[in-house]
Amino acid sequence: MPKSVRPRRSVLYMPGSNARALEKARTLAADGLILDLEDAVAPDAKELARKQVCEAVTAGGFGMRELIIRVNALSTKWGYEDIALAAKSGANALLLPKVESADAIRHMESIMRANGAPESMTIWAMMETPRSILESQRIAESTPRMECLVMGTSDLAKELDCAHTHERLPFMASLGLCLLAARAAGLAILDGVYLDLNDETGFEFACRQGHELGFDGKTLIHPKQLAPCNKVFTPRPEDVAWSRRIIEAYAAAAARGEGVVVVDGRLVENLHVESALRVVGMADAVTAMEAGG
Repeated sequence: MPKSVRPRRSVLYMPGSNARALEKARTLAADGLILDLEDAVAPDAKELARKQVCEAVTAGGFGMRELIIRVNALSTKWGYEDIALAAKSGANALLLPKVESADAIRHMESIMRANGAPESMTIWAMMETPRSILESQRIAESTPRMECLVMGTSDLAKELDCAHTHERLPFMASLGLCLLAARAAGLAILDGVYLDLNDETGFEFACRQGHELGFDGKTLIHPKQLAPCNKVFTPRPEDVAWSRRIIEAYAAAAARGEGVVVVDGRLVENLHVESALRVVGMADAVTAMEAGG
């Protein structure tokens, strides 16, 4: 499971070249913000976006929101400078697009280290090509700085030449492989974006599907998607209450020297307690996040 209990229910892409959007981001109900220097920025605005994003992050004012800077790929003329400047910005993480090997992650890490990135600054990886998926285990295990895999389903659909269907069956193999790689390496993992802003029913279905599959949250493209996404990925009050009962009952049983206990007719073992602790921990983290703005 992920290294730390941190809400990542909703992680919103924000265009780095839009100063007003960066300012608005300080007030949005997102758990995380991906301040984008890549796809959302035109080539002639790349350097301006880099400057604005790094200055905005350094200035602060984002509350408890996790700040991730998506840099351009190292194969582009902007990639190195993006990483070099972002390394000093104070962002929580840098997100590398078009990752297809563990070496690409280690190359990025070497640039970060050479430019003064603190050890606390982590690396996120976009999983958006067939080779990304096939190399997902090696990418996930590439460095201790690796923290999160981010599904890039739009690019992946293009590469696979597959359809965006309601049930997302064409993506299931790719989603499953990346989930396995992330969990085996103890990383977080985020589901891809939903492109039709007018399809609220389809968006809610995609959120619930992602939650059921095991994703920690979903990447988003518009603030209107925040509230429904947060609702789906927030532990339900009844699940939190049940989890607390399991934890208390198991602790009492353990004090009596018993390894299992029955709660409301259900057998409870240590594995159920571990799941319950995750639910309670996430609920408490969400409460702290929302209280902290």
